[in-house]
Amino acid sequence: MRGPRRTRRLGENRAGGDGLPHGREWRRPSARPCLTTTPSRSRRMKIGIIGAGNIGGTLARRLTELGHEVVVANSRGPQTLTDLAAETGARAVAAEDAPKGADLVVVTIPEIRVPDLPAGLFDDVSEHLIVVDTGNYYPRQRDGRIDEIEEGLPESRWAEKRLRHPVIKAFNNIYAQHLGDEAREPGTPGRIALPVAGDDERAKAVVMELVDALGFDPVDAGGLDESWRQQPGTPVYTTDLDAEGVRRGLAEAGRDRTAQWRATPASPGTFDAPA
Repeated sequence: MRGPRRTRRLGENRAGGDGLPHGREWRRPSARPCLTTTPSRSRRMKIGIIGAGNIGGTLARRLTELGHEVVVANSRGPQTLTDLAAETGARAVAAEDAPKGADLVVVTIPEIRVPDLPAGLFDDVSEHLIVVDTGNYYPRQRDGRIDEIEEGLPESRWAEKRLRHPVIKAFNNIYAQHLGDEAREPGTPGRIALPVAGDDERAKAVVMELVDALGFDPVDAGGLDESWRQQPGTPVYTTDLDAEGVRRGLAEAGRDRTAQWRATPASPGTFDAPA
C-alpha cells in the first residue's frame, strides 16, 4: 500500500476548491509522465469549470489534454482569464454561461463563495447535468464559521443545498500540483486513488471514469452523506494513498471535526495565520 507523502504547510498549493491566492498567477504544472490515456476511455464531454484557482486551472489543462471541450469561469469575468485560456486551450466565459450545454460542471471555489454564484445558475439545465463539488471548508483559514457545517452537515451537502442541484464530491483531497503531476497508468503500483461520493450512481460512475482517465484510481466513497469521510482532517485528505489505503482510510475516518478544522470566535484568519 502506498503511504502518505510529506506533509505540506496548509495553504501550500492547497487541495480542493479555492480561489487563487491574492497576487499569484496560475502556474503550469511541471512535467509529468506521459499517459497513453485518450478520450476513447473517457467519452468526450463539454465540461464547465467554475473557479480558476489551483485546482480549477489544473483541471482545465488536464481535461483539454484529454480531448474534452472545456470552458472556464471565475468571479471577475472572462477578460481576466486570457492567460489561462491561452495556456490550457479552454475557453473563458462568464460564470452564468459555464453550465450552458455542458455535460459536466466542476465547481471549485472557496466554500464561503458558493452562495455568491449567480442566482439560479442550474435552474434551466438538463436534469442529467453532472455537477462536481471540489470544495473544502477552511473555517480558521479562509471561510469563517458556517453553522450548518460546524453542526455536522457534510460540506458538499451544504454546497448542494445552495447550488440547488445534486452534486458529486471529488478532487477535494489532493493537492493541485499532485493532480497535475502524479498521473499514472492503470495498474501502476502506488497509483494515487481519489474518493468519489454522491447519491446519483450514474453521475458518480461518469466522474469515476473521468478520475481514471486523468490518471488516478477512483474509489466509490458512498453517498453524499458519507462524504465527510474525505473532508479535511480525515485519513484520506492530502495523503496520496493508493486504492487500498483510501478504502481503509474512509472506513477509519472519525466524524468529529478536530480543533484545527473548527471555527473559533476570531475566525477567519489566513492560511499563514489561522484564527
